[in-house]
Amino acid sequence: MSIGPIDDLVRRHLDDPDAGWSVGAPGGIAEFVRNRGEPYDAGATPRGAIRIEPPEGAVAVAYRTPAGPDLGWNHAVAFCVPASATAPRRTVLTELGPDADAVRSDDRDGVLFDLGLGSPAVEACVRVPDPDVLRPFAGQPLFSSGAAALLIEQSPHRVFRGPAGRVEVFAAIPPPDGRSPDGPHTHLLPHLLGRTHPATVPVPDGTVPVAHLYPAHPGKEHDGRSRPYSPERDAAFTSLLDAFGDPALVELDRAVTEAVRDGRGPDTVDVPPSPPARATVSVTLRRLAAAEPDLPGLALWRPQRTAPDDERDPHGDRNGG
Repeated sequence: MSIGPIDDLVRRHLDDPDAGWSVGAPGGIAEFVRNRGEPYDAGATPRGAIRIEPPEGAVAVAYRTPAGPDLGWNHAVAFCVPASATAPRRTVLTELGPDADAVRSDDRDGVLFDLGLGSPAVEACVRVPDPDVLRPFAGQPLFSSGAAALLIEQSPHRVFRGPAGRVEVFAAIPPPDGRSPDGPHTHLLPHLLGRTHPATVPVPDGTVPVAHLYPAHPGKEHDGRSRPYSPERDAAFTSLLDAFGDPALVELDRAVTEAVRDGRGPDTVDVPPSPPARATVSVTLRRLAAAEPDLPGLALWRPQRTAPDDERDPHGDRNGG
């Protein structure tokens, strides 16, 4: 699996307002997006901030996964670090001190509290101007201490930081029955905590994905709205897949594409029985249906186009992830 020029990959996409980002893992994740024309200075907008700096030894892994029962797919680049380099796995609310690394200098006097999610991918924190508000809850689990309700009421900045960087969210925390705001936001889903990634993502053994890049998607915007299929965007991600993808999955995508265009069925392609391989086949068929819907060979592969529930991306509403 090619590491490639990770720093250039990050720089180019931080400059692209059509790209999205996340720091964290299923159950505890912060997402950063911005709009074209939105003020953006040194990694910060009025709604949030980002700094992505994969450490030495990080591996970038490009991949595609099915999203939805039949037609959609996501694409992303995961930044993976060795398991020995992951975040501290605190399980109670913990005061960490002033946020000296805040993206904006005006935020560096704020005090960080780790929420204690116990994830190896991220320290999920809040940043408060007055630490006395949260100190009575220190040393207690977030969801049984009463701190969670207080955080929803006061809506402090959320700071999710990990080995490859950080995302800061300034928008208000929605109520339990509300929806995430447009722009930077966080997800806390206790039932997903403990997972580092879906089975469909080809993460190298011994590593943990800690941040993700979601390049511009050919069929939707980063807020999930559909758009006419863009072959240019699809080709742009294919070039990233060639550079940073699992070579076996890249070759499988090409083999399925050739078989469909030649009018050959699934019995002519050797598909390994792994979730990433099955996901690759499903996405290849969905992309061909979007780009070349009149290919007669697509009908021969129809059962392989629908991914099982447990092999779909759990964040299918996002651009990419």
